[in-house]
Amino acid sequence: MRTILYMFIAMASLAAAADPPAAVSKTETQLFTALKAGAATPDMLTSEVQNSDRHRINIVKRTKAAGAVAHEGFAELHHIIEGSGTLVTGGTIVRPTGGGRGAGGATIQNGVSRHVAKGDVILVPSGMPHWYKNLDGASITYLEVRWEEK
Repeated sequence: MRTILYMFIAMASLAAAADPPAAVSKTETQLFTALKAGAATPDMLTSEVQNSDRHRINIVKRTKAAGAVAHEGFAELHHIIEGSGTLVTGGTIVRPTGGGRGAGGATIQNGVSRHVAKGDVILVPSGMPHWYKNLDGASITYLEVRWEEK
């Protein structure tokens, strides 16, 4: 009888340890407050929703077009929240002569250009070059969900 009791206790302990993590929830006010005070580079602000080694979820506000990038092993979904501009996907990344691996100044050759605006959703497959070539106004803000693809 004791053996059975110990087995139930052990199984309950394992079940408790296997509970999934809690859901993450942030309000629009929390996200945009964090965006205003968030990590800033001269041309981009981010507000973290949740980041790990297997996924990244951020609100991104670009105030200037940025260089082309590709994320090998990670797909991305962008949902435009505010603003509009030209997004180029696919093709080949072309880096400026003498430039390192950084994205600054990198462009895309033979990609597909499309106008994106509030409400649009874009799925960028793993490793696909993408580039916000220009912005129509002062900025573009989008929810970025990036996840590891195996």
